[in-house]
Amino acid sequence: MTRAQELDQLIGGAVGAPADAAEDAVDAAASALAAAAGAPAADRARGRAGAEPRDGAEPRDGADAVGTALLAAAGRAVRRAWENGWQPADLVRVVRRDLAPHHAALAVDAVAAEGLRYGDGELPPRWAAQLSDLDAAVRWDGGGAHLAAFAAQWRLDRFGAVGAWLELLRLLVRLPRITPVAPPPGSRFPRPGSAPAAAAPRMLARVRALLAKAEATPYAEEADAFTAKAQQLAARYSIDEALLDADPAHPAGGPEARRIGVEEPYAAAKAVLLDAVAAANRCRSVWSSDLGFSTVVGYGPDLDAVELLHASLLAQATGGMNRAADRHHRSGRSRRTRDFRQTFLVAFAGRIRTRLADAAGEAAREAEAEAAREAAAGASGTAARPPLLPVLAAREVAVEDAAERMFPGTVRHRLRGRDLAGWEHGTEAADRARLGVPGPGKA
Repeated sequence: MTRAQELDQLIGGAVGAPADAAEDAVDAAASALAAAAGAPAADRARGRAGAEPRDGAEPRDGADAVGTALLAAAGRAVRRAWENGWQPADLVRVVRRDLAPHHAALAVDAVAAEGLRYGDGELPPRWAAQLSDLDAAVRWDGGGAHLAAFAAQWRLDRFGAVGAWLELLRLLVRLPRITPVAPPPGSRFPRPGSAPAAAAPRMLARVRALLAKAEATPYAEEADAFTAKAQQLAARYSIDEALLDADPAHPAGGPEARRIGVEEPYAAAKAVLLDAVAAANRCRSVWSSDLGFSTVVGYGPDLDAVELLHASLLAQATGGMNRAADRHHRSGRSRRTRDFRQTFLVAFAGRIRTRLADAAGEAAREAEAEAAREAAAGASGTAARPPLLPVLAAREVAVEDAAERMFPGTVRHRLRGRDLAGWEHGTEAADRARLGVPGPGKA
């Protein structure tokens, strides 16, 4: 048996141990692997300290051998998770939830190392974007260098560093199969090149800038104007894309799906808020409470709007909730603070659902009126646009069908608030958000 096989056997024994024997198995394997990592280098003993292993050769010292074996095992676990429907952000999110921060850092490194296996165009576009968001990059040269750098960064000895790897691997190999939202890496993915796809980054940048200003300004009226303008821009872009896709000369794609993290505390109320934003933008949201995310199904421009608006609204709701809860706590009712906060978010989501639906309807009516004015003007050489409302209705049906295919066993739950003061404050905060599309001259 080669040294690499011996190390793989140690790792596999710890990772595959039953739950009731896991702690002892991890400790025993970590001790053996840490000892192996401290073994003297065979190449140095032969006077070749600077020698580099040739392709296919075993690592030149114990630390490199152990680090390489751990990275290889992590790569296999990550690859299996991706084949089972997981994406990079999903993996890191579940590790952050269930383990410690240093395990999450290892998960990012494992994802980065696995990403190197794929050539240009073999990673789905959102995979690549998630790797960039996670800052997942290989910054080490060899397994030993990674093991040493990780131990130094988190002030761990060899036993602690190796044990952290084994704990992470145990979690990764036990991840369940989930509904995929994109093909796994390894396929060839087309590069975006159409005019709508090229225009999307500019629109998203403008929306992000407006929402950032809305969240940063201390003046309520300015925040209202920035948020309303951002929603107006996103809604109009979505409508224009829907009309373009309805043109037979521009064949459209179908609904897509994206996962959005829904974190504790008050995850149920936060999922309700995401569902409200999704519904107003003709999307369907399905919350996986045990996995810490919701899957949102819809067309690309609508999903972009959901992600951006939800992030901004969640920040606004959380800030308002904390301020109101602090006042509630100071009034001497601290035992009910948790109920207050949960109810605040539920009420905020319920009110926002109504207001966003109204705003979406207003945007559609404005687009219909604009089309009617163009038709009445009889502009020569301008192709008649298809009726908007049937186009949007067809998209809603397509989204519902896609969601039902992906999640045939969904169950609807009703979440109720249990604190009257929290409900009143949450409703008032949603009213103050002023998210309706402004009229001329108001934004």
